Amino acid sequence: MLKWIPYAFVRIAAFFIAGILLAIYQPGLLPLPGTLIASFVLLSLFLLIEFFTKGNKSGIVKGSIGLSLIFLLGYIHLLLQTDSRNEDHLLKIKRPIQYYEATVQSAPEAKEKSWKIVLSLQSVKTDHWHEANGKILAYVAKQSHVSDWKYGDHLLIKGSPSELRPPSNPGEFDFKRFLTFKNIYHQHSIRTENIKWIAPAESKSVFYYSHQARAWATEKIYTYIHGAQEQAIAMALILGVTDGIDNEVLNAYAASGAMHVLAVSGMHVGIIYVIILFLLKPLHRYAWGQWIIAIISLICLWIFAFVTGLTPSVLRAVVMFSFIVAAKPFNRGTNIYNTLTASAFVLLIYNPFLIMSVGFQLSYLAVLGIVYLNKPVYNLWEVNSRVGDWIWQITCISLVAQAATFSLGLLYFHQFPVYFLISNLFVIPISTGVLLMGILLLAVSFIEPVAAGVGHLTEWAIQLLNWTVFKTEQLPYSLITDIHITTLQCWLLMGVLLSFIFIFQFRSARWIYMAGCFTILFTFLQWSHYSESIHKKKWIVYSIKGHQAMEWSDDSKSYFDADTALLRDEERMRFHIRPNRLLNGVTTVQSDSIPFQKEMKGIRLFYWNHQVIASIREKHAAIPENASVNYLVISNNAVSSWEEIKKIKADQIIFDASNSQRWVDKMKQLASADQVPVYSVMDEGAFVVTN
Repeated sequence: MLKWIPYAFVRIAAFFIAGILLAIYQPGLLPLPGTLIASFVLLSLFLLIEFFTKGNKSGIVKGSIGLSLIFLLGYIHLLLQTDSRNEDHLLKIKRPIQYYEATVQSAPEAKEKSWKIVLSLQSVKTDHWHEANGKILAYVAKQSHVSDWKYGDHLLIKGSPSELRPPSNPGEFDFKRFLTFKNIYHQHSIRTENIKWIAPAESKSVFYYSHQARAWATEKIYTYIHGAQEQAIAMALILGVTDGIDNEVLNAYAASGAMHVLAVSGMHVGIIYVIILFLLKPLHRYAWGQWIIAIISLICLWIFAFVTGLTPSVLRAVVMFSFIVAAKPFNRGTNIYNTLTASAFVLLIYNPFLIMSVGFQLSYLAVLGIVYLNKPVYNLWEVNSRVGDWIWQITCISLVAQAATFSLGLLYFHQFPVYFLISNLFVIPISTGVLLMGILLLAVSFIEPVAAGVGHLTEWAIQLLNWTVFKTEQLPYSLITDIHITTLQCWLLMGVLLSFIFIFQFRSARWIYMAGCFTILFTFLQWSHYSESIHKKKWIVYSIKGHQAMEWSDDSKSYFDADTALLRDEERMRFHIRPNRLLNGVTTVQSDSIPFQKEMKGIRLFYWNHQVIASIREKHAAIPENASVNYLVISNNAVSSWEEIKKIKADQIIFDASNSQRWVDKMKQLASADQVPVYSVMDEGAFVVTN
């Protein structure tokens, strides 16, 4: 028990997080009224014990009651912060919505054909106007003046938002679940004529002025830094805005292990804090110097957060470092683990759903890894030269941060950058220079000649950074890709890593046994997945709106048949197709020719696994009378009438996602009357056959 005394806030945060996670995964397990009553009873017991007992006689009992109370408070907090539980939430409105009023809640993000923006619902018109709440992810046509809108502006919109749908294809990223952790349950594609600006923000909050500050900073960056990619990288490094970076550059940063520099995070805030400490170093000689340094550091960090728009990633990093900065003047009485968990606790009070944020998890794991492992690893080798010591410091930080987060990287991103140690030796100092020059650019932007010079230097540094990243990507075997692990396997990898660390720390053989157990279980799960998924033959008709796509997989090879537009669309292929290939262990894809395909009178026939699949894609196809197949796939509204479809006797008729919704609805209605089995991938998700 005495060993845990210095880590009081670690215990508090751990039980609070456990309560939040229970509410996320089992929201109906504990009814809210009963939980509130139980919390009140526990609080009363805690206060009674505190009041009537002296010393540490009831320490364990009181501690258990207190931690149980914290656990229930975490559970209650998550439920109360879940907007969908509100009676006037958009999910509860069953009547058709004609119009709705909403306010702007985010800066517009440029997409290929639209602006993406988050709206907060104020009221809706069904048969009459009434109040409502909820968040909507809106995609507004590029012709709209979205860039002129400000935080809190009121909009009038015609139409009804649609509820987000679950993934349509196997293994596909669950965008619906991702957005529910942001309390967003609906989306709406809005045409220009259906949206109207009606009023500015009624009350201008700190977020309003923060968004204005970011708009000002964006304008200065675009004024003094030239070149589309240079501007995009500057926006990412300085303000944390990544929507302007193209896929080729993103892939290069991912392959080189430098992806972390493209999102304003703990590293960026840490760099700013280190620079502040360096500039204020003379104050260390005074007794009151630590307090002045802490105050100035907090002001500078929060100014930076304000200028970046108070985005969640920046807030997370600044809050984390604010606790570290505030703890510095107390020095002897603080514990870094308590400080870190206290910052996490405050962030989770602000937004309990942050626990499910990949950025939150990676940030805290990386910092914990650096705090716990960096010093022991650094002490393994004493380097005498200053340059060598600097290189060794960067290497150690990169190594321990990667070790702490690599299992999450495999789980979320399915890849591992081989040369991250090499790339970080160059990327970290260059990106640091870009960040500092960017901040300097904003500071001197009112002096045009100086700002132009700083902008030119920043642009040159970004070009050097990109060159370094692309050269690293071009090295052989720079990226190990197509890695598939489950959440349980991710935890097992963390267990293996911790066990190996504890072997050297505690010098006990039991940790060797623990590492062995975790490794054996991980291997068993991997073998089980391999035998169940990879050794089976599968055929899938994908659900990708506006596209035709089918794939046959057997062992580690697949045959892919899709329209040309989809084959050229790397983003859609990555989002919709690649996850299924990861699940099935596909390493080789053949799409130019399929050996079991034949064409007859404009109809493609696939003879696969003793079954016949017919595919009709062109309207000129000559449909034979009384032909018999196992599956009939129709694309592109290729058949004009239901009578034509009935000429082919099929065990299952499938309408793929290249057909129009109106055509599919019409055909499904006619099929229902004739009691013919039909399947629409647009309505029901991908069609999968496993043998």
